[in-house]
Amino acid sequence: MLHALLHMAEAGRPLTSDEMATQTGCNPAVVRRTMAGLREAGLVRSDKGHGGGWTLLRGLDELTLGAVYDALGAPTIFAIGHRSESPGCIVEQAVNRAMGDAFDQAEALLIERLRTVSLADLAADVKRHARARPAHPGGHHDL
Repeated sequence: MLHALLHMAEAGRPLTSDEMATQTGCNPAVVRRTMAGLREAGLVRSDKGHGGGWTLLRGLDELTLGAVYDALGAPTIFAIGHRSESPGCIVEQAVNRAMGDAFDQAEALLIERLRTVSLADLAADVKRHARARPAHPGGHHDL
């Protein structure tokens, strides 16, 4: 979704779900579902009809990775962590006790960092690196 948000800023006009799906390589329905969460959080808006589509409600310097993370429902950061496949298993319980604090601390640190990185920071980094490399295969361009 970060990819789509950066393209929205670059376009300077509303982008449709189909356009964003093409740019990001995912299904338009997934784009719509995800953008709906961003809309509910007040990060984007959608307009129907001719010339309609999705637009940002804030500048890239005001949007942080943390705000996007929150708008997407604060999904699980790590694929590993507390397990509950076998709640009665004493080995699983021991691992959960041993690793619980470490996972909680790592997640808190990462979320804190997400709140300090703006989409403007990402766009500037993309532009710096885009100058140093040839065009993306298939004609796709990065900001």
